Amino acid sequence: MQIPSPVSLQWRRLSRGPEYLDNRRVFDRWLSRKPEPLTGVPAIRRQKTYSGQSGYVYQYYYEGHRPYKRDRHSGTEYVFDVSADRKTSVAVSVLVSDAALEDWQSRHGRALHSSERYAIAKMALFQAFDERPNPTAMGADVHVRAADVEAILITLDIE
Repeated sequence: MQIPSPVSLQWRRLSRGPEYLDNRRVFDRWLSRKPEPLTGVPAIRRQKTYSGQSGYVYQYYYEGHRPYKRDRHSGTEYVFDVSADRKTSVAVSVLVSDAALEDWQSRHGRALHSSERYAIAKMALFQAFDERPNPTAMGADVHVRAADVEAILITLDIE
């Protein structure tokens, strides 16, 4: 029986497996830039309520928005503070990509106003409230695709 050297054990630990991925996530978090501060923050936070089709009643605040750039995608991140039990809350990011908006804008020949972009983000949040099975699933980001933009704007009767 051959005993592996400490160097080969360390190499295996750093080069493969979940330990390597966990270490990489930690370093990515430390080395990545901090997100830009939120803009468009309301002067007075207003709590709003939404009864989802999932049976849960959510309370949420709009916290603001900022540009984002992740995985070759860029756009606007709208941040909402969401609670289902009035005791604990989670920040939910609604990511509206520039590509999804550009598709609609090119077909309709006009740019969307900032209030229309906010409406898309808010309706996408409501859709997540309806479709996600429970409040713990709200911790994941909400990604808005081009098809979502089209469906939301049709629902809002925006052309």
